Formats: sequence, C-alpha cells, structure tokens
Amino acid sequence: MPFVTSLAQAREASRTVDVHGQTYTLNPYVGSAPRRGMYVPGAEDDDDGLPQGFLVMQPPGSVTPPHFHDHEQFQVVVEGDGRIGRRPARPLSVHYAAGHTPYGPIEAGDDGLYYFTLRSRWDSGAKYMPGARDRLKPVRRRHRLVNDLPLPDADELAAGSSEWTDVMPVDEDGVGARLYRIAAGGTATLTCATDAGGQYAIVVGGSLAEADGELDWLAGLYRFRHEAPLAVTAGPRGAAVLLMQFSRNDPA
Repeated sequence: MPFVTSLAQAREASRTVDVHGQTYTLNPYVGSAPRRGMYVPGAEDDDDGLPQGFLVMQPPGSVTPPHFHDHEQFQVVVEGDGRIGRRPARPLSVHYAAGHTPYGPIEAGDDGLYYFTLRSRWDSGAKYMPGARDRLKPVRRRHRLVNDLPLPDADELAAGSSEWTDVMPVDEDGVGARLYRIAAGGTATLTCATDAGGQYAIVVGGSLAEADGELDWLAGLYRFRHEAPLAVTAGPRGAAVLLMQFSRNDPA
C-alpha cells in the first residue's frame, strides 16, 4: 500500500537538527528523517530500508553549503523564498539532483524557505564540499530546476476541467514530474509518460478525498515502483497534485 501522510501528521513528529550552527525543523512524511545536519561515519546503521521524505523549514537568512547525497532526490519549494545555487527558488519550484551530484548553496530569504526533500531510498546525510570530495563517485552528474510553476486559484480548481502538464519531461532514465489539476469530485490515475522508479505525489492545491475525510494542502503519498499507479479523487474544492518519478535505476 502507498504511504499517505498529512501535513498535520508530519508536524506532530517534527524535530530540529543543527546545520552549521543553524536550527532547521524537519517534518517526516516517509521513513526516518536525518538525525543530524550532516553525514557522520556510521550513519548507515540508521538505514530503515524505507524511502525518505520530509518537509524542511529552513530559518530566515540561513545557508546550507554546497553538498551532495548518495541517492537521487527531488526538492519542492512550497513557501518562503530563497535560492538554490544562483537561481531563485520560490513556490512552486521543483529541483532534482542525481546521487553524487553536488549542488547548492541553498539560501533562505527573509521569510525562511520551506521545501520537501524526497528520496526513494534512505540517505545517510549531506556530504559537504569541498571536504567530502573524496567520497564522490565517478558517475554522470545531473540536476534540473523548474521555477515558478503556475497553480490555479481556488475558483479555477473547483470549476475547471481535469488536465495534466509535464513540468519536468521524463528523461532517458525515467526521471520526470507532472502537475495534475483535477476538477471537484473528479478522478485521475497519476502516471508519467514512461514508468520507471518510485513516485511521490504532493497535494499543492485543493484537496483529495479519502475514506475518512480529506487530504489537504501538502499531504503526501509515496508509491513503490511495483505497486499499481496512484488513483485519486479530488475533494469538493478540486485538487492540484504534483507527481514526481525517480529513475528506473532506483532499486526501491
């Protein structure tokens, strides 16, 4: 069964980590969020075998230095303002980085920066550059950033027709992202043009209906690659759902 988590559930389990003397709040959605703000030897023992997804609240004016991770990931900026590298990062922005691809810094503006970090595999922590250069594997490095995705307002969602847009077209490895707009009470099967690895879906507008209520803004769902595609129904306000798919090399 897919993992399903609401924003309220994630906030109930939130905790803080220190990132170079700055206090970040992590709200876990799937698996276990990092226990520290950086990799330390032996962190691999914490691997729970699950995907890893959490919402980061990065404080105003803080900076996450350039770094890399062992595994591929998506990041989705949902509130605040800042920069990833030299490019602006505002709601709604989607960033993808392959494993062993350095990126950053991530800089938060005056309102802080709120973003999901989503992985199909548990990760042992950020490896900061240039100190961790000797841990970089000789792989093809790649990342993609899509800024300022337009979201329909409440009236457009409730009354509009159901449709989807490729916001990050599927590449040769199967990595891609689609934004679904689903009319009130409408249904959709969330897929990408080509099936590949696991998938995350984030509610970025309106709500999805479920048996005992609704999944509201920033609710998250994770689908393993071997499971049936996510089938969803929009709530009475309609829904905007961002679907992100990992590479076909993803073992999860």
